[in-house]
Amino acid sequence: MRFVFTTTTILCVLFAVGCDKKASDAPAAASDKAGAAPSAPPPVTGKPIPITVGEDGFAPNEVKVAKGEQTTLVFTRTTDKTCAKDVDFPELKITKALPLNQPVAVVVPSGEARTLTFQCGMGMYKSKVVVQ
Repeated sequence: MRFVFTTTTILCVLFAVGCDKKASDAPAAASDKAGAAPSAPPPVTGKPIPITVGEDGFAPNEVKVAKGEQTTLVFTRTTDKTCAKDVDFPELKITKALPLNQPVAVVVPSGEARTLTFQCGMGMYKSKVVVQ
């Protein structure tokens, strides 16, 4: 009996082997890639603060939180007429896709007083979280 290895066969074997890994074996990802299967949202901790993502960017464009009070920003993109289809926290190395009309939670660390910038994927719309 002869078995021919085709590209499809090899890909199926590799996929099956990759799917056999335990979730704890996989490295934690710091960002969500567009087109990737959505993962479970992080738990909303502390006081949730809604952020609307519209044609003019993020509203409100500044959020103040108390130092030591864990806060969750909940982003909801309400239009396709914006480049803000992702939210990026450069200092935290966090990027999250913002699907239309779906809330996306981001937990903001507040252990130290500082200003954290968040922006659209292109950096055209910028806003901030002031931890004081």
